[in-house]
Amino acid sequence: MTAQTETSQVNWIADAVEYSVDAAQRTLLYWDIMRKRGNTYIDHRANGQPPVLVFDYTTIIDGHELDPPANYSLVQIIDHRGTQPDRRSTSSKTNGDENDRRGTAIDRRDQPKGLVGEAFRNNRPILIIDPRAGHGPGIGGSKLDSQIGMALNAGHPVYFLIFSIYPEPNQTLMDVWQAEIHFLEEIRRRHPKSPKPAVIGNCQGGWAAALIGAERPDITGPMAFNGSPLSYWSGLVGVNPMRYAGGLLGGSWVNSFMSDLGNGLFDGADLVANFENLNPANTLWSKQYNLYSKVDTEEKRYLNFEKWWGGFYFMTREEIATVVNCLFVGNKLEQGSFEIGHGKSIDLNKFKAPVVLFASFGDNITPPQQAFNWVAKVYGSSQEIKRKGQVIVLVLHKSIGHLGIFVSAKIARTQHKEIIGSFDMLEFLPPGLYELVFEEENPKSPEQGYSARFVEREVDDILGYDDGLADEEAFYSVRTVSTINNTLYQTFVSPWIKMLMTEPLAEGIRQLHPLRVQRYTVSDLNPLTWPIMAAAPMVKESRRQVSADNIFLAMEKNFSQNMVSMLNAYRDARDLGQELLFKMIYENPWTQMLFPPPKDEAAEQRQAMEERLRKDNARLRNSMHQGGCPDAVVRILLAIMTANRELTREEYDTAEGIVRGLHQFKSITPGKLREIVKTQARLLQVDREAAITALPQLIPDPADRTEAMAVIDQFTTVAGRELNTEEIATKEAILFHLKESEV
Repeated sequence: MTAQTETSQVNWIADAVEYSVDAAQRTLLYWDIMRKRGNTYIDHRANGQPPVLVFDYTTIIDGHELDPPANYSLVQIIDHRGTQPDRRSTSSKTNGDENDRRGTAIDRRDQPKGLVGEAFRNNRPILIIDPRAGHGPGIGGSKLDSQIGMALNAGHPVYFLIFSIYPEPNQTLMDVWQAEIHFLEEIRRRHPKSPKPAVIGNCQGGWAAALIGAERPDITGPMAFNGSPLSYWSGLVGVNPMRYAGGLLGGSWVNSFMSDLGNGLFDGADLVANFENLNPANTLWSKQYNLYSKVDTEEKRYLNFEKWWGGFYFMTREEIATVVNCLFVGNKLEQGSFEIGHGKSIDLNKFKAPVVLFASFGDNITPPQQAFNWVAKVYGSSQEIKRKGQVIVLVLHKSIGHLGIFVSAKIARTQHKEIIGSFDMLEFLPPGLYELVFEEENPKSPEQGYSARFVEREVDDILGYDDGLADEEAFYSVRTVSTINNTLYQTFVSPWIKMLMTEPLAEGIRQLHPLRVQRYTVSDLNPLTWPIMAAAPMVKESRRQVSADNIFLAMEKNFSQNMVSMLNAYRDARDLGQELLFKMIYENPWTQMLFPPPKDEAAEQRQAMEERLRKDNARLRNSMHQGGCPDAVVRILLAIMTANRELTREEYDTAEGIVRGLHQFKSITPGKLREIVKTQARLLQVDREAAITALPQLIPDPADRTEAMAVIDQFTTVAGRELNTEEIATKEAILFHLKESEV
């Protein structure tokens, strides 16, 4: 035996001993963390599962005291960061992350800038609505670098909706909707001199916000829907299988059955289980292996997330029935036929305030198609969006997952910071469809680390993210089958289950849910975990981590990668099988004949839209010469700023300084200024050349005309960048017509 062979054998033996000690220690520490997870679940449940916020708050309105009552409450976030940087709320003592302590001081550089004054900008209240989709509230403020943190940094009063575990008896979606409207009215009352409240809705909270904004535009300002599904039938073939689940199960009768088993309550743990089933590799392996492999550093983050993830909330039978029948299976919101109650239908075409839609290609729960397609179906074209004076902004991320949209600190410091900082600016954007494009590097502001610009888009760009809308036809049959099955179930089966079901039996069924069992069985309630609790501190004291080049550690990582690949292969095969089965059932000619889709009225609607657009454009062309010097200045600035179909906040900052310095604007209110901006933007959109040609007639006074020409030089100088080809051409055209009129 050679010396090299003996050395190799010694290395293998040394690596094996080192790895065995490390693996044994990691295994014990892993199960100790799982024990703590179980204890956290029990303690959190015993305390009423308060929101997982790291911010203090005070209750403004308790929804239980409203008429009709609802299990929602309005709270206002209290910002202690400026005077007590390390202060945390009671909930944060177990949820905080030491890495989140950065950014606790308020950075006034984050203050939003727009076309209005300082007080008007910084006092806009913001309401954040978290999802009620099985989990509890607080994910929008579970870190200091979060939506709440960014809103506080920008100087906004921040309000938040929280909800309790159990709904009020017989609570309906309309009860919740009325409560949320009451909350927004209260915010308006508390801030009478501020702009309308901006509303941020996360996932389910997004369509909840949409229900309010479409019906009560008088109380809502700009709205942001983050990872929010509003087009439930949309998706890519072979990529988004979740939309097929309702059809394969026969429709909404399943939710009625689960509500009957819950004695009138639908268990949110079932929704969470559905989310987990989407990605078995993460649920069964990756999430747990990540903890096991990083057991020395991952404990706090894991327990913080599991505290929220394992806090299950309930809906009434009536609530889940409305959600499934009208949204998940019925898809009635984008079609304008969603009935909130008492015959009242919600029409997304009634939006008045700007809307921001944030979605990610890495989101397997709300893909971009489900977040965006409603725009194409409600408006039909970008010209219709402009005609209605609406502003819609798309925000796309390449890879972040569904939960990362709400909880990622990096997303908060980039996308959410920019969205919140642009709320005031959005009301002064020319009507149309935009994408807020982010670039990682920003040479002008290296401390910020990114740059952002609004790029004009077309509805066809939205449709380009999809592979066509023809695959959605089958879902009309699903909706009809669902209605039939649910009627049969309610008539022949439900009465028997209701007669046999008691509250103790329903509670027993709830406690036997696998997601609950896996938590309380691995907790201090189980005596088998007591030796782990006793041994864990000793293991931490004598911890011996394996070296990074250990051959057995490399084998472990390879095994983990193979396990993920195997589970992903199973997921892909399962999803493909479900999709094929769905198509076999609902796309065959017999099903289409028995349950035909409704008459296609798209052609008639498109013709009506074109006629309205033609009349509106004719009216605008006739008003090209109307207005005065303020109208001309705004038209000039907008013409240059929109020449390349892109806009930035920096350009609006420049325009703000110019406008505020002109004596013609001293008596113009922010509301009036918004009207001027919208009108002048529409004139440029209808006929850009005619709008520029008509400028001299808006400025008959030579002194005003000279000042207007000075505005052009001032804007291009202060903007701090060279004009591109389109902007130069626009500038020269404006100067040519103004100077020619003087001659």
